[in-house]
Amino acid sequence: MIPELGHFALILALSVAFIQAVVPLAGAQRGDVRLMAVARPAALAQFVLIAVAFACLTQAYVTSDFSVLNVVRNSHSAKPMLYKISGVWANHEGSMLLWVLILALFGSSVAAFGRNLPQALGARVLSVQAMIGIGFLAFILFTSNPFERLAVAPADGRGLNPLLQDPGLAFHPPFLYLGYVGFSMAFSFAIAALIEGRVDAAWARWVRPWTLAAWSFLTVGIGLGSWWAYYELGWGGWWFWDPVENASFMPWLAGTALLHSSVVVEKRDTLKGWTVFLAIVAFSLSLLGTFLVRSGVLTSVHTFAADPARGVFILLLLVIVIGGSLALFAVRAPALRAGGLFQPISREGGLLLNNLIMTTAAAAVLLGTLYPLFLDAVGGGKVSVGAPFFDAVFIPLMVPMLVAMAVGPFLAWKRGDLAGALGRLKAAAMVALVVTVGTWYVVADGSIGALLGMAVAAWLFVGTVSELAARVRLFRVPVAESLRRLVRLQRASWGMTIAHAGLAVAVAGMTASAAWKTESIQTMQPGDSVEVAGYTFTFRGARRASGPNYMAIRGTFEVSQDGAALTTLYPEKRTYPVEGRPTTEAAIHSMVVGDLYAVIGDADENGGFVTRLYFNPLLAWTWAGALIMVAGGAVSLSDRRHRIGAPARRHGAADGAQPAVS
Repeated sequence: MIPELGHFALILALSVAFIQAVVPLAGAQRGDVRLMAVARPAALAQFVLIAVAFACLTQAYVTSDFSVLNVVRNSHSAKPMLYKISGVWANHEGSMLLWVLILALFGSSVAAFGRNLPQALGARVLSVQAMIGIGFLAFILFTSNPFERLAVAPADGRGLNPLLQDPGLAFHPPFLYLGYVGFSMAFSFAIAALIEGRVDAAWARWVRPWTLAAWSFLTVGIGLGSWWAYYELGWGGWWFWDPVENASFMPWLAGTALLHSSVVVEKRDTLKGWTVFLAIVAFSLSLLGTFLVRSGVLTSVHTFAADPARGVFILLLLVIVIGGSLALFAVRAPALRAGGLFQPISREGGLLLNNLIMTTAAAAVLLGTLYPLFLDAVGGGKVSVGAPFFDAVFIPLMVPMLVAMAVGPFLAWKRGDLAGALGRLKAAAMVALVVTVGTWYVVADGSIGALLGMAVAAWLFVGTVSELAARVRLFRVPVAESLRRLVRLQRASWGMTIAHAGLAVAVAGMTASAAWKTESIQTMQPGDSVEVAGYTFTFRGARRASGPNYMAIRGTFEVSQDGAALTTLYPEKRTYPVEGRPTTEAAIHSMVVGDLYAVIGDADENGGFVTRLYFNPLLAWTWAGALIMVAGGAVSLSDRRHRIGAPARRHGAADGAQPAVS
C-alpha cells in the first residue's frame, strides 16, 4: 500500500500544481486578493504531497521492498544502509522525484518566508514555479513512474552500480540538484517581472538570496563530484571536461554572472534586461543538463537513462520553457528602462566585464559540449572535444577576469579612477612578483602559463585582503577604530571577500596540480621501491580483504621522504559479486604541499601488481578554495538585509492588477 500511497500523492501534487499555476496568476492579473492568496497554501501543499511520495519511495528502499521495480533495479539486501537510502536518487526515476521535491521545497520556502513580497509579484512567482512543476510531475507520472509494481517479486535486487556506492556520490546529487533547481527561483522571479513589466532595486534584492543559495549549493555539488572522480576513478585527476561535468559547470558560470549583475540592478538601477536574461539562461542551462543525462545522447558514468521517449519528453519541455521565456523576454524586455548611467571605468563597468567573460566562457563550454552531438546528428561523423580545446579557450578568458576581480572593488560607482585603484594594489603586485620568482626557483621546469597562474592567484588573494584593509582603513586610523569598522562590516561584504579569497586559493591549487603533477606507472613486486617527486613508495604486497558487499585486493605502500617514514597507503581493487563490476579505490595522503596518491591494479603471473603512483602538488587547495567560496556564500546569506527583506517599492504595478513599466 505504501508505494500506491506515494503514487497517489504525486497525482494529487500534479493537481495542486495546476491550481497553483492558474488561480494566483489570474488573481494577479485581475487584482483579486482572494485568488492571489491561493498561491501560498498551494505551494506548501504541493511540497507536503511530494515529500510524502519521496518518503514512500525511501521506505521501499530501506525495507528492500522488491515488489517495486525501481528497488529491484537499483538495490540489494546486502547493501549498507547509506547506499540503500542514496539508491533512492541514484537512478533516473528516483532522481527526478528528488528534482521535483527540491523544486517544491524552493516554492514552499518563498511561500513561507517571502511574506514581504508584494502579493501580486509573489502570486506570479509561485505560479511560474508551479508551471515548471507541472512539466516535471507529468514527466514522472507518464514516463518515469518510480512506484511501478512487479506481479511477482524476486528474492533480491540487482544492486547498484558500484561506482555510485560511495559517500561522495551519496551526497553529490542532492547538493547538485539544490543548485540546479535553485536557479528556478531566479527564473520564476524573472518571468514574473516580465509579466508585471517591472524590474527595480527591490526586485534585485529579492532575487539575490535565492540565486546565492543556488550558487552555493551548486558549488558544493560540483566540488563533491570532482572529489569523487579524483579518488574513486583512480586516474589521478579531478576534472575531465566530461559533457556531464560541463552540464553542471555551465549554470554555475551563468549563476555567477547573475549574482554580480543583480548587484548592479540593486545599487545602480541599471542592467535590468541583462539581469533578467541571465536568470533565464542560468535555469535554461540547468534544464539542458537534465536533458543531457537522461536523453541517451551521451554515454557517461554520470548519465541515468537512455530511453529516447524520455529524452523527447524532456526536449519538448526544454523547448517550451526556454522558447517561451525567451519569447516573453523579447516582447517585454525593451520596456524595462535602464536607470543610472556609468563610465566604462567604474564599479559597474568591472561587474559588466565579469558578466561578459563569464557568459562567454559558458558559451564556449556549451559549444564544446554540444558540437560533437550536432555533428554526429547531421551525419558528420563522431568527433571528440576534450581538455585541449577547453583549456585553450577557457583559461585565456579567466586570466583577465581574475586580474579585474582585484581591481573592481577599488573602483567607485558610476565613475572610477583606474590609476588610483592600481596604486592601492601595489602590495598585491609585489606579492605576485615574489610568488612568480619563488615558484620559478622551486620548480625550475615550470611553464610560463603555470607561473602566470600562480601570479594571478597571489594577485587576487592579496588584492582581496587589501580591499578589506581599505574598508576598515587599516594603518590609516587607530587599530581600535579599524577593529570597530571590521566588526561592523556588512556580512555581504565579508561574504564577497571570503568568496574571492577562496577562488584565489582554488586557482593556485588547480594551477599547481595541472602543471607539476608527477606520475609513475609500473609493475611492482613486494619489496620494490619507486621514487616519485622526492617521495619513496615501497610496495609491501597485497592481501585479500572484504567489505559489507564486496571483495577486495588491498595493497600496502610505505611512503618515506629522505629516509624518514611519512605515511602508509592502502589502495584497493574491489569486486562487487552482485553487480559483477570492479572498482578502484585510490589511497590518498593529503598534505599542504600536495597529495600522495596510490592505485593498485591487476596482478601478473609472477606475483607483481600494476601500480600507479602520483604526487599532485597543492591539489587539496582546490577543494579548500571551493569550501571557502561556499563559506563566503553562507556568510552573505546571513546578511541582515536578506532576513528583513527588500526595501519598499514605489507605488505602482507591484500592488495592482495592471502591468506597468517603471
